[in-house]
Amino acid sequence: MTKFTDLKLDPKVLKAVTEAGYETPTPIQAQAIPEALEGRDVLGIAQTGTGKTASFTLPLITRLSRGRARARMPRSLVLAPTRELAAQVAENFDIYAKHTKLTKALLIGGVSFAEQDKLIDRGVDVLIATPGRLLDHFERGKLLLTGVEVMVVDEADRMLDMGFIPDIERIFQLTPFTRQTLFFSATMASEIERITNMFLSNPVRIEVARQATTAETIEQQLIELSPTRRDRAFAEKRALLRALIESEGEACTNAIIFCNRKIDVDVVAKSLKKHGFDAAPIHGDLDQSVRTRTLEGFRDGSIRLLIASDVAARGLDIPAVSHVFNFDVPSHSEDYVHRIGRTGRAGRKGKAFTIATPSDDKYLAAIESLLQKPLPRGSAPEGYAEAAASAKPDRKRSEKSDKPTRSRRTRGERAPKPQDDAPVTEVEETAAQPEMAEATAPRDEAPREEKVREPRPESRNDRSHDRGNDRNGDRGDRNGRGRRNRDEPVVGMGDHVPDFLLREFRAKAS
Repeated sequence: MTKFTDLKLDPKVLKAVTEAGYETPTPIQAQAIPEALEGRDVLGIAQTGTGKTASFTLPLITRLSRGRARARMPRSLVLAPTRELAAQVAENFDIYAKHTKLTKALLIGGVSFAEQDKLIDRGVDVLIATPGRLLDHFERGKLLLTGVEVMVVDEADRMLDMGFIPDIERIFQLTPFTRQTLFFSATMASEIERITNMFLSNPVRIEVARQATTAETIEQQLIELSPTRRDRAFAEKRALLRALIESEGEACTNAIIFCNRKIDVDVVAKSLKKHGFDAAPIHGDLDQSVRTRTLEGFRDGSIRLLIASDVAARGLDIPAVSHVFNFDVPSHSEDYVHRIGRTGRAGRKGKAFTIATPSDDKYLAAIESLLQKPLPRGSAPEGYAEAAASAKPDRKRSEKSDKPTRSRRTRGERAPKPQDDAPVTEVEETAAQPEMAEATAPRDEAPREEKVREPRPESRNDRSHDRGNDRNGDRGDRNGRGRRNRDEPVVGMGDHVPDFLLREFRAKAS
């Protein structure tokens, strides 16, 4: 059996690995580390939870142990799709490089540019970044990538899902052609394969498991829910989720609950808190400080339930997650593999529950086609019927936004008339019924004196404005925009004809 001592790593790196409690590498580590130490490009394909981060971190530290960093010119570059994954790579670097003098910088959003600029100006050996923030620093002239010796792309398939592929292509073009490239992904889409063919030089392909397979240590179960009414579906799903968590009892030490939409993440977290569960949300719209604090609380056990969007579905290494609940069936079949891969890591046992409604049939079919086997069916636990009966129907939720949208009207279109039950303002009521306004006035009150405004001198702008109103007078009558009262008579030429129109013009006799 291969051990880390057989992989020709730097002695300082081996010391850190031993102190971290690792002796035997995973299959992806045992195959990728020797090839990376020889300087070859590596294309690694392995399912989530197999230790891909150490596969590039350990050889990277070993190779960079010789040399010196220069200001604004990092010696290596690690790209990650999310802030959390980038921060996790930085933590792994701190663990394995603690006996070396190598430096690092973490470039992610939600953090001050000034602090990151100071680190770059001093010079760093390892630059860990998300694509967007990296390009921000480059465009500001604070960073040069011409000194990159090793470039790592982690979770490449997630990069594709998040639309980072154009940024990745641009970053590749900014780095030297002689660099070494380590490319890791859980799946191999056609777009990712195109990039590897373009930017990797004769890579060694390491595939330790069939693409998009789930770990054997995960017990999967699909719970099919048929809502009693359409407007009760969301509430009944929440009731079923609570019943599942309670049925697991103490076996559910902690869990990640995945939702498809950020707004649903907040609603589910609030609902669980209301029913006495220790829960906290995490998604991309939260401040980075809040996301970091929530993840730390989940890791140290102060938060039991983490309700998350797919921002937590890729790459986050939290080994002791006992359960995963898919509150929503993922719309992308690959995301199912990544979601349930948050449990059952490093040989541990785990459970994954998925709640599905009849509208999720096409997504379930795609998942089962990807896994090449049907998902095991389960039934709702005891106590769900009572919880579902007490669930209140939800208001109609918009798929795009909860804010009311403003309707647009074409030019010349009349504004919609108010409904019969719409409230009438005081001004409209007085204008529409002047007799009633006079009748309801107090009898003993003296009539108010009307103020007579002095006529102001006519300006050129006023005249041009009047001419414009005259030209649009008929249009104003048709669409209700004109200032003239409809009851006023139309003033025109009438019977009066100007004299110059009555004159006769005769040719002068020659």
